Amino acid sequence: MNILMVLTSHDQLGNTGHKTGFWLEEFAAPYYVFKDAGATLTLASPLGGQPPLDPKSDEAGAQTEATGRFKKDPETQKALAHTVKLDTVSATDYDAVFYPGGHGPLWDLAEDQKSIELIETFYAAGKPVAAVCHAPGVLRHVKAANGEPLVKGKSVAGFTNTEEEAVQLTNVVPFLVEDMLKENGGTYSKGADWAPYVVSAGNLITGQNPASSELAAHELLKQLAK
Repeated sequence: MNILMVLTSHDQLGNTGHKTGFWLEEFAAPYYVFKDAGATLTLASPLGGQPPLDPKSDEAGAQTEATGRFKKDPETQKALAHTVKLDTVSATDYDAVFYPGGHGPLWDLAEDQKSIELIETFYAAGKPVAAVCHAPGVLRHVKAANGEPLVKGKSVAGFTNTEEEAVQLTNVVPFLVEDMLKENGGTYSKGADWAPYVVSAGNLITGQNPASSELAAHELLKQLAK
């Protein structure tokens, strides 16, 4: 199993002067689910190198078993510090792709032409495409083979408007994930705020929030086992 994980390179939270990036739990939990299942992992980001970590995801209240494991794992820290440039990867080399969230992807990966093409290629080939929390935002401009939005008519989940409101960033983000998925014709559904919630539409897997990342990773493995 060769799995590609795509992380953001964007570190500015709009014009607030605060930092953002990827959310640690949403990288660490899936990473270890895949690693423990024997997968070979490649980490990529638009700029390559060390992707920016959302400092809030490093605070005490955001820590989990997976983030604790990451902090004691120099090998994975090194892999993360040396992500390959996104424009050097080819979908043909991988069996699946996973996008961790954090607010960063809303600015770069959602608009990144290479990322859009990659998702379209993975999806068309029937390979699992998974994204959690803010990462379903990367589907914003992704098209199906018929030229319509990929999410149109499909069951999708993603960070809710009420969760965005709770972190007080509704007026900072370039777009709201829930609204975008609905506007693109997705059949959006959600669980309780901050509770694990994942939906699959064929080989498209989307999760609602950080708590959904491990569940989404297991769902991806389930699809690969078919």
